[in-house]
Amino acid sequence: MKPESVFELQSGSGKSVRVELLGSADYQSTHKRMLDYASTRTPDDPDQIWLLEHPKVYTQGTACDMATLAPTDIPVVKTDRGGQITYHGPGQIILYPLLHLRNFDLGVKTFVLALEQCVINYLSSLNIDADRRDNAPGVYVDDAKIAALGLRIRRGNSYHGLSFNVDMDLTPFNNIDPCGYQGLRVAQLTDLNVKKSPQAVGQDLAREFCRLI
Repeated sequence: MKPESVFELQSGSGKSVRVELLGSADYQSTHKRMLDYASTRTPDDPDQIWLLEHPKVYTQGTACDMATLAPTDIPVVKTDRGGQITYHGPGQIILYPLLHLRNFDLGVKTFVLALEQCVINYLSSLNIDADRRDNAPGVYVDDAKIAALGLRIRRGNSYHGLSFNVDMDLTPFNNIDPCGYQGLRVAQLTDLNVKKSPQAVGQDLAREFCRLI
């Protein structure tokens, strides 16, 4: 999978992070590449963030119950991230941080908080109030979920990450209980009167996340 563009960011702790813009990328091949990297990387391999969109797909986390999915022609993939079921599709930006957490003095909890906070800070810069919830990872605007988290740590290396709804067809969320919560509403940036491309939003989120770590 060849990146469309690559650039470097400096984290708040002074470490370099390689950012790859991958455009639209198939979920299963991306997952295999993430897993391979997290499983085999050495201390000399760079910490990375991948920014991309996935074609339509439902992904089920390790806690997911198949009964939560209504009949659909959208592919369904069982994966090894934490959490329940969610939907990915065009117009949603995905941020996959492939970090060795010790390089940034991060524990799992502080890593999750930094991902959520980068979204909260980004939305605040757009004059949009957002918050997190206890025991329900993600970011919410007026009780509707705009960003979802699903993570995995292997040998101290993170993979999977954050999805942020920018400008997409939200209809497929109606077939599921998003992240396992019945009746949970979802939000997207375009419905908050902000018009930006997913790629631009992803780069802004990556910069803010790196600033926080």
